[in-house]
Amino acid sequence: MFGKSKAGQSNRGEQRSLAPPWDGKRPVEPQQNSELDPGQQLLDSGDRNSGRARFGPGQLTEKTFTVEDAVEEIGFGRFHVLLFVIMGSSSIVEAMEIMLLAVVSPEIRCEWKLDDWQVALVSTMVFLGFMLCGVLSGFIADRYGRWKVVCGGFIWSSYFSLLTSFAPSYGWFIFLRSMVGCGVAGVSQGFVLKTEFIPAKYRAVLLPLATIFWMIGSMLIIVLGMLVVPTLGWRWMIRISVTPSVVLIFLFKFIPESARYNVSAGKVDAARQTLQRIARMNRAALPEGRLVEPAVRNRGSWRILLSSSFRRTSLLLWYSWFVASFAYYGSVLSSSELLEKNLLCVTNADQNHQVKHRHQGGVCYCIPFGYGDYQTLLISCLGEVALVPLNIALLNVFGRKLSLSVLQLLAAVFFMMLNICSTMFGFTVLLFLLRSLVAMNFNVVYIYTAEVYPTIARSLGMGFCTSFSRIGGMIAPFIAQVLMSQSVVLALSPFALACVICALGNLLLPIETRGRALLQNS
Repeated sequence: MFGKSKAGQSNRGEQRSLAPPWDGKRPVEPQQNSELDPGQQLLDSGDRNSGRARFGPGQLTEKTFTVEDAVEEIGFGRFHVLLFVIMGSSSIVEAMEIMLLAVVSPEIRCEWKLDDWQVALVSTMVFLGFMLCGVLSGFIADRYGRWKVVCGGFIWSSYFSLLTSFAPSYGWFIFLRSMVGCGVAGVSQGFVLKTEFIPAKYRAVLLPLATIFWMIGSMLIIVLGMLVVPTLGWRWMIRISVTPSVVLIFLFKFIPESARYNVSAGKVDAARQTLQRIARMNRAALPEGRLVEPAVRNRGSWRILLSSSFRRTSLLLWYSWFVASFAYYGSVLSSSELLEKNLLCVTNADQNHQVKHRHQGGVCYCIPFGYGDYQTLLISCLGEVALVPLNIALLNVFGRKLSLSVLQLLAAVFFMMLNICSTMFGFTVLLFLLRSLVAMNFNVVYIYTAEVYPTIARSLGMGFCTSFSRIGGMIAPFIAQVLMSQSVVLALSPFALACVICALGNLLLPIETRGRALLQNS
């Protein structure tokens, strides 16, 4: 597994001319355009896509290679292990910040005497901050670099998360959490940075395995809630949860800027230095010759997303991301609400679950999670990685598009199965499988999006998609936490219906990215 990959070797060693143009009579000195970027100066202006210059007899030649050739030639090694651990750990922080809402909701409901809609508004404001900053972070990442955005997102989200623990009122709490959501939008660009360093043959394995880190973050915040909230309160739980973010900020110096971004920005020397560093860590060698790629001037342009090449893909992906977030956070918040208010239809309910927590006028205060509720949430979190082998198999056998459709149809079935009267064990199993399916769906749509867009618009494309996903996250709390108190069936039906429509829509995606190299430009 740590050997060199031979993929992409057919492009390596392509002969390109460095000789001056030939007019049939005498050699002519090549004209240099000082306005072009260094990478462009190596290419003939009439044939920049292929990287070939026109030449005549007696020319000199030199081997050249692209970033894609280098990534495939270097293969998988120690650098990718380091990348996987550090960038994967960013998912721990992201998961803790998002899943914190499910744990802290009963506590703030009690402290500030909140109605259902006020509790739902907390989640909505977090996703609003994520949505507004999602496109902005993608634009900045394509124009100025992925590393800056991810590192800045960590610092921003950590700072405002810490401030949240000192919130004196409900209004300050939702404002500060929306600022946290804005920072997490930048952190999510780490997926693009990670993807651009991984060889094509390993992406379908390594990227789904990153789900493990999200599960660890989800379980960590639940364990903190179980151990800290009953004794020290929710404020200290938030303060302790900031610790992993602070540690990761210092580890980020070991991760370089994306070589694909550098060449798109005309920084060919910086890209080569990064690739040489990776090759040394992996005990491999770069392809022979000169790194040559054309610089691109329209980086981060939204017009690429709606061009004729990507218009249908973008529109379908935006809805797919909406549904992925809508279904995922719907399952998380629904399980929290069903457990908190004992709205489940349990056939052998114990004394605690026989009590329906509904006060006069529908107001519901001070219903903290019990130990058994925390256990159920922990078990359901395990579902997010239990079926990772199945996820990898689906990606490699059926591809990205069909995997999305299958996972969404199954998620719709399990959403409706939560209405079935069963034991607490049966509910836990259903919730376990549902969380597996919606997590796998989110993972596949992340992978597909990072693969389908070219480097010059990859971060912006991801930013637009994550912003649409947060619209789903903004709506989900009002269905899972407000409508759920009125009718469990009515609350679960919109999630199932959205999944079915999305499954059919994904079959219309025009591009399958399984085994395909990452595009540099459109």
